[in-house]
Amino acid sequence: MKLFDVYPLFDVEIVRGKGCAVFDTNGTEYLDLYGGHAVISVGHCHPHYVEALKKQVETLGFYSNSVHNSLQSRLASLLGSISGYDDYQLFLINSGAEANENALKLAAFHTGRRRVVAFGKAFHGRTSLAVEATDNRKIVSPVNDNHIVTFVPLGDIEAVRRELAHDDVAAVIVEGIQGVGGVQIPADDFLQQLRKECDAHGTVLVLDEIQSGYGRSGRFFAHQYSGIRPDIITVAKGIANGFPMGGLLISPKFKPVYGMLGTTFGGNHLGCAAAIAVLEIFEKENLVENARQVGEYLLTELRKLPGIKDVRGRGLMIGLEFEQPIKELRLRLLHEQHVFTGASGTNVLRLLPPLVLTKNQAEDFITRLKRVL
Repeated sequence: MKLFDVYPLFDVEIVRGKGCAVFDTNGTEYLDLYGGHAVISVGHCHPHYVEALKKQVETLGFYSNSVHNSLQSRLASLLGSISGYDDYQLFLINSGAEANENALKLAAFHTGRRRVVAFGKAFHGRTSLAVEATDNRKIVSPVNDNHIVTFVPLGDIEAVRRELAHDDVAAVIVEGIQGVGGVQIPADDFLQQLRKECDAHGTVLVLDEIQSGYGRSGRFFAHQYSGIRPDIITVAKGIANGFPMGGLLISPKFKPVYGMLGTTFGGNHLGCAAAIAVLEIFEKENLVENARQVGEYLLTELRKLPGIKDVRGRGLMIGLEFEQPIKELRLRLLHEQHVFTGASGTNVLRLLPPLVLTKNQAEDFITRLKRVL
């Protein structure tokens, strides 16, 4: 049997990691400024994280959600305290797409409506409804194309008002910062107006913080810069530092009903152990503040470099937009300078490093980037 060939791959195999460094089969060290799509939050192979997983798998790797799992309650309590949402409820699943799928399903249960408003360049995942709410027709299969999602331009509150005026919209879903869409930041006042409009029409506001959450922006959630409180917040990526996990933070106004949502693997013992370890490291090493400080330094220094059309972002979620395609630039960074970066579309270089990135490592990256500009 062969692999189903759907990924264009770099000619590199990574076999080991430590902190913000990864190593290939030849022992070559790379500076990781991408964190495997923003997944690595506390650094590769953090000792506390490794020990937590090791201890848990030696005790119990898995049992179903038909029995009590105190690790889930401990995770919920810790996450609520650190994020500022201790009055919300937590539902655990396996991925970001599944988080958005369940969020939109819950919104429809709550409102009795079936339409969704999303935004241009949005990416919310590849499951049935999540992919329909993703602004990329190339990845929407005919079986997913049910014509219940309306896209409006990000930041256009009048377009949102026109859609909500029909009073048939179950949910508005928006990313805290668009990642795949090119590191586009919704304005704080736009999110504030969005909150008011959703309240006025009984529409559920879903904040997709899968990539922009978990400290990456320099706040625990990117939307917290605006001061709003969404009805549902979706998380994944950095929640468990590479262990497959996702979650929904759900407002108290939603009342759970047995059988409403469900999952086999979500909230399993290993995943919870990993996620608890991540939050313990966040607290001990002050990683949200580190993301803010190192991110501000990077943004300041990158804006001084010639040849870059625009530099935007918050914390350690940064996009560098160029006039020309960046494919060659990324390859040179990888093969000549041994730096992993990401891309958004053809012209935006995306930086999503582990939140343990130091100022010295940020300086090192800028030095390597200058060599290929």
